[in-house]
Amino acid sequence: MTEDATGESKPRSLVFDIFGEYVRADGGYLTLQALSRLLEPFDVPPDSLRVLMSRLRREGWFRTMKSGRISFYLPAKRGWDLLDEGYVRIMGAPHENWSGEWHVVIFSVPETERSARGRIRKQLAWLGFGPLAASTWISPWDRLREATNVLAAEPCAQYDRLVARSLSREEDLERAARCWDLASLADGYRDYLNRWEKRLSRLRADLPEPERAFVLRTQVIHEYRKFLFTDPGLPAQLLPDDWPGKHARETMLSVFEVLREPATRFYQEVTAEMARPAGDLPPVPPLPC
Repeated sequence: MTEDATGESKPRSLVFDIFGEYVRADGGYLTLQALSRLLEPFDVPPDSLRVLMSRLRREGWFRTMKSGRISFYLPAKRGWDLLDEGYVRIMGAPHENWSGEWHVVIFSVPETERSARGRIRKQLAWLGFGPLAASTWISPWDRLREATNVLAAEPCAQYDRLVARSLSREEDLERAARCWDLASLADGYRDYLNRWEKRLSRLRADLPEPERAFVLRTQVIHEYRKFLFTDPGLPAQLLPDDWPGKHARETMLSVFEVLREPATRFYQEVTAEMARPAGDLPPVPPLPC
């Protein structure tokens, strides 16, 4: 079972992908039985899913509500916040203009709190920060508020926040190359494009049946989502001229849209017979702008 940079297993990530894309538009809740059927094409055993959802509830990502004898899973506030963040990172318009300023966080954690240090680094990477040094992380974008939330959540951490400028464009380029492995990231994007560009042409010519469309649509976003843990979304001024990231994103969005109708039909077929709660449910938060 593979894990992403936040320690999430593949089934865990798939649960969030399905809730973010389909369940959000359908009331925000699912029964465990319906979720199990949706994950069946991905070879997620029902028993493993039951254990996973119990863990996600204990960790505060999901909550459950009962209607009669049936339990429904809904994202908790923490879960909706994560889905919103992922939506903005994937679907939001890319940054175009850079001010030339670097946003810096410097933190220290006692040696006895190594797990806290690991959590901080993973979450800073998710926010698009890169390590200039072991405990000095930088971003070209102003995400100091989000970084402060990460650091403040660890009582053992002491930290400083700064805004700085380089003395030259050459230093900016060198700094970006030090903090992020852009060559490996570009190779990953090219590999993604080699697989999905060819598939996109076939899909446009011949749409698959609903279940297969649901699987492919989930896969294309799930695979692209992994780039969020390594790609800080650098401005064009800090990237090579032949950067493949923009093309990869455009391809992902095209596949996602081409498969929308049949994939949604499969979701609706699975949930058509699902029991519905008798009482009122918490409102689903609107999609972030």
